[in-house]
Amino acid sequence: MDAEELLETYAQGERDFKSAKLSGIDLSGADLSGIDFTNADLTGADLSGANLTGADLERTNLARAFLTGANLSGVINGQANLSWADLSGANLSGAQLNHANLSNANLNNANLSRTSLISANLSNAYLGPVNLSGADLNNAYLAGVDLAGADLTRANLVSAKFQEANLQGAKLRLVNLNKLNLSGMNLADVDLGMSDLQGANLREANLRGANLEQANLQAADLMGANLDGANLKKADLTGANIYLASLKDVELSGARMPDGKAYKPEGADKEISKPSASSEKPTSSTRKVIRTEQAPTPVGPYNQAIVAGSMIFVAGQIAIDPRLGYIVYTNDIAKQTEQVMAHISAILTAAGATFPNVVKTTVFLADMNDFAAMNAVYAKYFDEATAPARACVQVSRLPKDVLVEIDCIAAI
Repeated sequence: MDAEELLETYAQGERDFKSAKLSGIDLSGADLSGIDFTNADLTGADLSGANLTGADLERTNLARAFLTGANLSGVINGQANLSWADLSGANLSGAQLNHANLSNANLNNANLSRTSLISANLSNAYLGPVNLSGADLNNAYLAGVDLAGADLTRANLVSAKFQEANLQGAKLRLVNLNKLNLSGMNLADVDLGMSDLQGANLREANLRGANLEQANLQAADLMGANLDGANLKKADLTGANIYLASLKDVELSGARMPDGKAYKPEGADKEISKPSASSEKPTSSTRKVIRTEQAPTPVGPYNQAIVAGSMIFVAGQIAIDPRLGYIVYTNDIAKQTEQVMAHISAILTAAGATFPNVVKTTVFLADMNDFAAMNAVYAKYFDEATAPARACVQVSRLPKDVLVEIDCIAAI
């Protein structure tokens, strides 16, 4: 079958081209959406710029095929052979590429966001600054892969094999690298902020200039690793092995060290230690600062709450996870409100009060259309007969673009 015959048959409504012999065929720029190429032989075919959305490429042979700029979003591509194929600039978002062979393929600048690559073979593939955010790479084989500058935010990398892969400058925020073997790898300038590296093998890895802020490095093996200039602010290194690791100019503010204790800068023992949250010394006889780890840590010149006489003034609270420091439930007003009320509850408790002590609240909404959903959650915390006075306003923007912020005043 030649290209003309195939396109004519396709135009007549035929989609079934299972087991077709199409090696070397020129289908560049063709609209082939929804086509079924199961078991077909497309070795060396030219499909550059073609539209293959929703196509079935199950066990299709596309070795050395040209798919530059092709649209393959949503394709079913299990066990397909794409070795040495040119997929540069292709759109593979949401595609099912489980168990596919992509060894030595060119995926430069391809869009692989939310692509399923479970157990796929990507050995020696070139990905470069590819978009793999949210991709499922569970048990994928990535040995020797060039992932320099790639975006792997929130990707599933459980059991992935990275031997000799190049991840320099890659974005790996919020990924799970628990117990993975990353020994000796080049991770210079990699963004691993808030990622889970518990028990990971990072022996002699190059993490120079890497961002590991709030990363979980509990029991990680960092023996001989280069961490010069790395950012380890608020990272948890409890039980980690840092023997012979290079730590020149490392930022460790707020980090938990291998002995489980908070990082203490050199000479800090000469300073007067700060009192704990539960025993914070009042700055005057009628003014007391309230702090609790169950609510977000202030990031500016303010406190979570101030007790002044018999009044408690609680700062505006937003939906930040106090453990990780990032916004949660970005598109869910109800869940954001629950998170905010949890923060307020923790702060009131630290100040010796509860919700019945609250006399005034102010609710700031990014969209007044969210009022009903917010109010349904808010009402669970206050009895209607004794609820505090309240103001609720819509504002043009809230910190970190959250949907709701609430502050309150309580009397004790």
